[in-house]
Order: sequence, then C-alpha cells, then structure tokens
Amino acid sequence: MGLLTKDFERAPCTVEVSHKFESLHAHVRFDNGAVIYPGDEVQVKGPEIMAPFGEIVVEQREATIIRASLLERLWTRLTGDFEVMELCEFSFSEEVTL
Repeated sequence: MGLLTKDFERAPCTVEVSHKFESLHAHVRFDNGAVIYPGDEVQVKGPEIMAPFGEIVVEQREATIIRASLLERLWTRLTGDFEVMELCEFSFSEEVTL
C-alpha cells in the first residue's frame, strides 16, 4: 500500500440478511479473518439478497476489499468525527413535555 495507490484483496465471506420485526439488518463476516480499516471499501459479489418478512437468509459469497491508500486512511481518520455528527439531529425548544 502506497501513499496514493490502492490494493485489492479477495476474501470469502458469509452474508446474513434479517427481515424480522425484531431486527432488520445485513451483516458481512469475512471467513478468512480479514479486517477492514478506516477508508477501506467492500464489494460483495453476486445477486441482491432479498429476505422475505420474518426470515433470515445466510449465503456464502466472495467479497473484494479495496484497501484505502495511506493518504485516504489518514483523511478518513481526521474527518470521520465530523461525518458522524451529520447523522445527529438536535432540536431545541422551550416546551418541556413528559
């Protein structure tokens, strides 16, 4: 990995998609123990996984991990806190209700 160059890595993975009332999620677990670092991108190969309501679908897939360059990784660490704050919504009002 260089200052401006990206590396590509292939990894087998397990994809779990849940479409239940209690939990709506999609998780990817790398079967070879690969670790994702700040700025890295993951692309899971294969068709879209659609779980019917009330079910969990688990499939084996292959993923491509696009490793961030050193400069991208540094930029992500420096600006990541600001991007998280965009997700926050603050509301100030004079009314207090319980």
